Formats: sequence, structure tokens, C-alpha cells
Amino acid sequence: MKRILIVEDVEFNRDLLVQLLEDHYELLTTADLIIMDLSLPVVDGWEATRRIKANPTLQHIPILALSSHAMRGDAEKARQAGCDDYLSKPLDEDLLFEKLTQFLGDGPKP
Repeated sequence: MKRILIVEDVEFNRDLLVQLLEDHYELLTTADLIIMDLSLPVVDGWEATRRIKANPTLQHIPILALSSHAMRGDAEKARQAGCDDYLSKPLDEDLLFEKLTQFLGDGPKP
């Protein structure tokens, strides 16, 4: 099944899109945070982040960058591209949840 990422900050519009599409597509929605893999095919995470941050409707959504190719300077490069923070792989779960709490407030649901 094809997947669609819905990035819509207005809950009513997001719910409408979900109702219209959920029987036909696998839907992913976001309004609070984007976790961005920097090593994506076609359009890499660096460029995707630049495009998101250039869009006035989306630029307020924090982007947490992930990279398995952690090189010296990548964290700064990710921030320059518009990422709000950076984590390297393999993922440190405690650090991930710390970052999520930093951006989203309350910790994960029990």
C-alpha cells in the first residue's frame, strides 16, 4: 500500500484528510515533530529539511535529524540546513526520549 505523509497543523484539516484517505493509503501524520533521516534516496534529508523550513506553513515544526554516517561537523551542518537538533545512529534510546521531551514536553505515554 502506498504511504502518504500528511503535514497539516490544523487539526480539522488533518482529520478530514485522514477520513478521506485512510481506506486507500497508509497515512502518517505530523504536527508536532519530524524525525528526519539525513541519508534518504532521491531527496536527501538535508534538502528535505531546507524545503520544510522554507515553507511558512511548516517551518515551525521542529526537525530532529538522524544519521548513521556521523562525521565530524555533521551536527552543525544539520543545524545549518534547518534541523533543530541532531542524533546519530545507533540510536541512544534515553537520549532520543530526552530530546523528544525537550521538544514535545511530557514524556512518552506509559
